[in-house]
Amino acid sequence: MQGEMYKKKFDALKVCVIIPTYNNAGTILQVLESVRHYTNNIIVVNDGSTDKTAVLLQEINNIEIISYTPNRGKGWALRTGFSKAIDLGYHFAITIDSDGQHFAKDLPVFIEKLEQEGSALIMGARNMDQESVPGKSSFGNKFSNFWYKVETGIKLPDTQTGFRLYPLEPIGKMRLFTRKYELEIEVIVRLAWAGVKVVSVPITVYYPPADERVTHFRPFKDFTRISVVNTVLVAVAFFYTWPRNFFRFFFRNKNWKQDIKNILLKSGETDIKKANAIAFGGFMGIFPIWGFQLLVGISLAHFMRLNKTLFVIAAHVSIPPMIPFIVFLSFLMGKPLMGERAVNLNFTNELTLKSIGIHLEQYIYGAIILSVIVAVLFWIVTMLFLKSYKKTKTLLSKSKEF
Repeated sequence: MQGEMYKKKFDALKVCVIIPTYNNAGTILQVLESVRHYTNNIIVVNDGSTDKTAVLLQEINNIEIISYTPNRGKGWALRTGFSKAIDLGYHFAITIDSDGQHFAKDLPVFIEKLEQEGSALIMGARNMDQESVPGKSSFGNKFSNFWYKVETGIKLPDTQTGFRLYPLEPIGKMRLFTRKYELEIEVIVRLAWAGVKVVSVPITVYYPPADERVTHFRPFKDFTRISVVNTVLVAVAFFYTWPRNFFRFFFRNKNWKQDIKNILLKSGETDIKKANAIAFGGFMGIFPIWGFQLLVGISLAHFMRLNKTLFVIAAHVSIPPMIPFIVFLSFLMGKPLMGERAVNLNFTNELTLKSIGIHLEQYIYGAIILSVIVAVLFWIVTMLFLKSYKKTKTLLSKSKEF
């Protein structure tokens, strides 16, 4: 009875299940049987299997089966499944592994979460603390979770799970680049960058004993590929996505002043921690490592557990219109340290890239001094603002009592 109810929900919400498979003849039929209890909207992508998988799939009716050779990797299988699902008119796709690790009884959890949240990327979260979880899987997941937060600002308990619900409309607009396991990282990062809501739901998982476990993950090759993709995504995040989001925040949001005020005044953080985040942002915004300020700064802010939103806002003290003034002030600050080698540069016509390069030492000394001064000023102004706001709020509250 429950299965029939969810079949109707799968149809109404236009959700399908994509099952990529490669040499899982021993489990594929059992997985299919359990999934069909909840829906017949199934797309199986046979990614060049060399065992009996293709023969077994011929016995199944009323599902979509895509087969090709040779094996091209899980990422390509998922891309093929997404394309087919979009062509068939589905709006969402749940991916589930064919090796028996995932349980179809968790499919309703994704449907219920979809009904609650609306269109979203829904990630299945495994219990990684259970004894059967391989040590390398636990480490790999923590590694992946860390970089996902760096790349998107979103904290997830499990970024390596293959049990997920994807919104297909934004994926259909993407040009995906990866083809192996690393696609599962690429797509969730880019969905977050596209503004898709990202949430998670708890799922159960089964890890068979080591001697029975079948995996096509090649530790060295695939981990290297994933590391390369994360490196590229981090670079894109710091040099494009974060600055883009910052400028969108100001130019597209009419209430940006109020939003900054809300972020600054939100509870849960002490005034000192807020002031520290803003001061550190001002420091890194001027510190003379142009091009790497956000990359280094956000990483350090993460380790120091500072508010990264406040840090990024303050770090943009060095937006393009301010750069000439920052460079000029840096030369002035560095002058006392240069002695007889000090130079005076005219702000209007002598402040060029060539002159900066010739007198780089004076600029670097001055920029370091200026970054410290700005950090101190930002800290003092932030503390004064917060103290003043709280004092005014308290006086207003007392006046209302009378």
